[in-house]
Amino acid sequence: MQKINVYDLGGNKKGVIDLPRVFQTKPRKDLIYQAMEVTQSKQVQPQGRDNRAGLRNTAEGWGTGHGMSRAPRIKGSGFPTARNVGKVPFARGGRQSHPIKSNKGREKKINKKANKISLISAIAASANQKWIEMRGHIIDNIPEIPFVIDDKIQTIKKTQDIYSKLNQLGFKDEMERVKKKSKKIRSGKGKRRGRKYKKKSSFLIVIKDDFGIYKAARNIPGIDVIKIENLSINDLAPGGLSGRLVIWTQSAFDELKKYDELI
Repeated sequence: MQKINVYDLGGNKKGVIDLPRVFQTKPRKDLIYQAMEVTQSKQVQPQGRDNRAGLRNTAEGWGTGHGMSRAPRIKGSGFPTARNVGKVPFARGGRQSHPIKSNKGREKKINKKANKISLISAIAASANQKWIEMRGHIIDNIPEIPFVIDDKIQTIKKTQDIYSKLNQLGFKDEMERVKKKSKKIRSGKGKRRGRKYKKKSSFLIVIKDDFGIYKAARNIPGIDVIKIENLSINDLAPGGLSGRLVIWTQSAFDELKKYDELI
């Protein structure tokens, strides 16, 4: 079985570990993108209109013989002053012709087996150097892909400490890329809704247990920290683009063996 090195916080080789079989599979771009669309469809907040909107009034038609259209008119003072039309779409305050319906099925679906294969493909793509470079990550100074580090990184509690450690490990250029070069102004109405700027995603840190690293790393632009049990397609392939750079802790890397039986 193929071996891979484990590095300590100083960037030195600490030992070796078996490479899980999941990294030997051929990534499927089509399944990764399909699974991403399914997960994003479940995050959309449904909107709709009240079924009684525009109908809460006393409007009734007068029938024929009045020399007026038979549009329903709101009850009030007698003829000819009570001419306010209601309920119908062309009336002021009336119902909509074709309102948005909140009960419309917007969630997409995917087969269970295809969903599992998509996650395996995304994990395998995170160890493919060509795919990582195509996604825009800078990996020139990173010693090895996939990169496995000692579990002690999970105990870091300060942002300045985790930032300095990542610089020592060869991730300085990647963090600078996201911090300085990827910040852009969003197009469209989102600028007025509290999300004026958008940045690219940097690398992902996959951990087994959180002893402070989540709060330490969350303020570094582009970096995400996730537990191995919560790992999803959105973390490994943001926007459906696979090949995200990943830092694995040793204990989290061992957990990947559970995917071997799915191959």
